[in-house]
Amino acid sequence: MRGLHFQRPPKAQGKLVRVVRGRIFDVAVDLRAESPTFLSHVGVELSPANWRQLWIPPGFAHGFMTLEPDTEVIYKVTAPYAEDLDAGVRWDDPQLAIRWPGSAGGPRLSPKDRSLPRFADIDNPF
Repeated sequence: MRGLHFQRPPKAQGKLVRVVRGRIFDVAVDLRAESPTFLSHVGVELSPANWRQLWIPPGFAHGFMTLEPDTEVIYKVTAPYAEDLDAGVRWDDPQLAIRWPGSAGGPRLSPKDRSLPRFADIDNPF
């Protein structure tokens, strides 16, 4: 699993996500405080078989769970990666209430994703 990441302004990123091998459950969470869909999310399955792509505008957090081994995900982004502006939110934050697909033993996370804060504990830049 890749946790819910976003890039802070002034280099906030929009992302176009697609899968070229395997399958993922892809999630986008609206972090824009003035939006009528603030903290709502969308989750979709992406695969080469269904030809779906997901556009994630700036101001959204993005994460995904692979559903098959050896899955390959490709992003097109609107701004280059800026390590100093990288941020994120816990994938299992109860305030976001995302229903991730089940996996035996729970998801495998990077140390970085395991240490992400809950939404209530971040300074939301959007």
